[in-house]
Amino acid sequence: MPPNSSIFFNLLRYLVKWLALAAVVALLAGSASALFLYALAWVTAWRGAHPWIIWGLPLAGFAVGWIYLRLGTGVEAGIRLLIDEVRQPRQGVKLRMAPLVLGATVVSHLFGASVGREGTAVQMGGALADQLTRVLRLAPEDRRLLILAGISAGFASVFGTPVAGAVFALEVMTLARLRTFAWPAAVLPCVAAAFLADEVGLRWGVLHTHYALAPVAPITLLALLATLAAGAIFGLAAMVFTNATHRLAAFMKRRVAYAPMRPFIGGLAVALAVWLTAGDRYIGLGIPVILEAFAHPLSLLDTVAKTAFTVVSLGSGFKGGEVTPLFYIGATLGNALAPVLQLPFPMLAALGFVAVFAGAAKTPLVSTIMAVELFGPAIAPYAALACAASYVCSGRAGIYRPI
Repeated sequence: MPPNSSIFFNLLRYLVKWLALAAVVALLAGSASALFLYALAWVTAWRGAHPWIIWGLPLAGFAVGWIYLRLGTGVEAGIRLLIDEVRQPRQGVKLRMAPLVLGATVVSHLFGASVGREGTAVQMGGALADQLTRVLRLAPEDRRLLILAGISAGFASVFGTPVAGAVFALEVMTLARLRTFAWPAAVLPCVAAAFLADEVGLRWGVLHTHYALAPVAPITLLALLATLAAGAIFGLAAMVFTNATHRLAAFMKRRVAYAPMRPFIGGLAVALAVWLTAGDRYIGLGIPVILEAFAHPLSLLDTVAKTAFTVVSLGSGFKGGEVTPLFYIGATLGNALAPVLQLPFPMLAALGFVAVFAGAAKTPLVSTIMAVELFGPAIAPYAALACAASYVCSGRAGIYRPI
């Protein structure tokens, strides 16, 4: 057989294999995300209609902690476990990661913890994808690709941003510092899984939030300098959030030996804060407040309070994720900075939305792509500058890489 024919058939086999595997991963992850988003919408609406349920947050936290203590051995590390499995494949990701994190996150939102949703979707995507390894008896290198595809599919389907989802797994995995991994081989599985998972979610009827952004300011030297300054501030906000969350988690582990008591204490603190301050504005995902950041000026108090509520919730052990609270923190901070930096507040809200995430997750490329997917291509130059500045000014630690 001529050499060119051999290359062609190897390429064809690679394409067929990974498009088929990506389709299965997308079906699993996209369906799981759709179920999760429907459940999240229902419990959020129910909590809004029954605000007294916040007093059940300490007991809900205790229950989540107890279940993870009994059943969560080997999966409690969440996304960091997936990163470790890609870096050095070991025994595999246990299937119970998916239902555990799904149930724990829904319970956390039902009772009013300030947590996100990306962590849940990514963990479900990675865990479900890894089950195919056992069924198909894949090699370690293929297993890495499969987990990355699951991560991409989970992120893309929960936010409706397939390009950012495809890049997310690859950029986050730079934290693993892999030197021998064939990264080009991961591109097709991640891209295919992300786009197909997003389509699966849409076919299940999932509706993603749309943000109304006024025309972006013309590119001028002053506007670029103001964006650079804003990016630096967004990076500092990301650093404060990240360090505070990691340090509170470490403090709770040192001081509270019995794991279920940590979210009990954190839940009690959040419930008392809500009661004392009418702080239901700062619990849950906070999507209504994020939308407000694009509609009218807000107070810096929203940024400070959401940071505090989320640090206590995540640092004490509630499950969910950091990204949507980071969107809230960034959007409200950008809104508050607008009068000082003399830029339109919807534009700065959009930049803060992605740039605080860029600094906290160490993903400036993903965040810039997400800005384009959510807000349109006109914001790309400003988003790239703000995300890069945030990344540089946010310190070494990230939400997926402890201090």
